[in-house]
Amino acid sequence: MNPFQIHLPRRRFLKATAAAAGLPLWYFEQMKSFGASPKPLGPNDRPGIGLIGCGGQGRGDCNWAKNFGTVIAVADVDEKQADQAKTQFKAEHKYGDFRKLLERDDIHVIINGTPDHWHTLVNVAAARAGKDMYSEKPLTLTIEEGKRLVKEIRGAKRVLQVGSQQRSDGKFRLACELVRNGRIGKLEHIIVGLPTGPREGPFPKQPVPPEMNWDFYLGQTPFVDYNGKKAHGNFRWWYQFSGGQMTDWGAHHNDIAQWGNGTDRSGPIEFDGKSLVDMIPGGYDAASKYRIECKYANGVTMTLLDDSSVHERGVVGEGKRTPNGVQFLGSDGWIFVSRGEIRASKPEFIETPLAANATRLYKSDNHMGDFFDCIRSRKDPICDVEIGHRSISVAHLGVISVRLGRKIQWDPVKEEIVGDADAAKWVGRPMRKPYDWSFVS
Repeated sequence: MNPFQIHLPRRRFLKATAAAAGLPLWYFEQMKSFGASPKPLGPNDRPGIGLIGCGGQGRGDCNWAKNFGTVIAVADVDEKQADQAKTQFKAEHKYGDFRKLLERDDIHVIINGTPDHWHTLVNVAAARAGKDMYSEKPLTLTIEEGKRLVKEIRGAKRVLQVGSQQRSDGKFRLACELVRNGRIGKLEHIIVGLPTGPREGPFPKQPVPPEMNWDFYLGQTPFVDYNGKKAHGNFRWWYQFSGGQMTDWGAHHNDIAQWGNGTDRSGPIEFDGKSLVDMIPGGYDAASKYRIECKYANGVTMTLLDDSSVHERGVVGEGKRTPNGVQFLGSDGWIFVSRGEIRASKPEFIETPLAANATRLYKSDNHMGDFFDCIRSRKDPICDVEIGHRSISVAHLGVISVRLGRKIQWDPVKEEIVGDADAAKWVGRPMRKPYDWSFVS
């Protein structure tokens, strides 16, 4: 007998595995028999992959995707980043214009790791080119983009998985299933804790790096000078390109809040937001400290706020800063979930198994694997285009309310701001030519 070979009883093994996943044993055992794991691909079943947007997040996603396919080509407006990705994935081809990559017949799947303001145009172009796509969040720059993208994806019958990977984490699925099945009584309020954004600047003009096509990078947004802080990882702190942490982490946590509330194909009807600190002129202009109060048609209310602020109804660390995560408050207690944990006001809320006839949610334990499974089945993935659009619409509306400093009413059926023409114009934004819709037609 090999002295290094230890055989653990199955029950002990499952218990240890469940504990490592941060899940109760009953849930781990149930989920093993509920739904299927991603099917392994054979040598003749490996789609060709194209990576568009070769920064750290794009390369991270592509490194995950290469387990299910073969990376053929990469594209980026920054030649240095494109070279790094080409070397990392041993890709045969490199492009500065993503449209050239989409012309290739040997590419079936796109990994879209571009900055937020390029997500929609790349996804529309990919759909029109007959590709399926894994798109980083937030899915869009504006609500109007999202409405158009949903129609494009549905019309082209393409598979789009939004990179809201928390949906494929058992802790978040368990929290939402418990809430949806009334474990905390009637859901009354949701607290979404998001990171506090940076407050820095001003930033002087700098020379554009020789490897970067700055005009192409700016894309549909107004032309501005390069300052070393408007590209790569810092783009999200500028309203021009994104919406700060409200659209960054908000894309993740709003998605879970909507899932637990059963409104992930709808949204709130009212937003009342405010910035809690003035931003520095000439510096980052996406609000760093903020609070938004929301109301749903079903009576549930929700607060979105940064994690340096205190929520008076907070249940995790009362009187302290709001933690990064989602808190569901019901008539009988509360459940809190984050990437590191799930806990409740009463241990039995989590430890007691759900009934056999309980409402169950889409099961995925591998976000990228689920995407490739759906490429084969042609079914919608766990975070399809409409869900991604609706989740980020919550953040976009919060940003609009914060920037205007007033309450806005939203019709989630018509997807329109009601009774406020000035606010309604921010549902979309002007697109700088030539990087408008004609750029991908």
